[in-house]
Amino acid sequence: MFKKFTLADKLLFISAFLSLIYSEILFFNGNANQAIFIGLWVPSILSFGIYLKLLDKNKND
Repeated sequence: MFKKFTLADKLLFISAFLSLIYSEILFFNGNANQAIFIGLWVPSILSFGIYLKLLDKNKND
């Protein structure tokens, strides 16, 4: 299943997951504003990955 993903896909997914975990750690330690700020990175990282996929697909067509 994971053979379909490139190295860039895996790195983007890992970075999004780690920012989500770090955001939760900050939130539960009482730093709500910082947690919200870092939590907003997750959709940005994932949307950047989608953008890269679309660029690659258009290049191959």
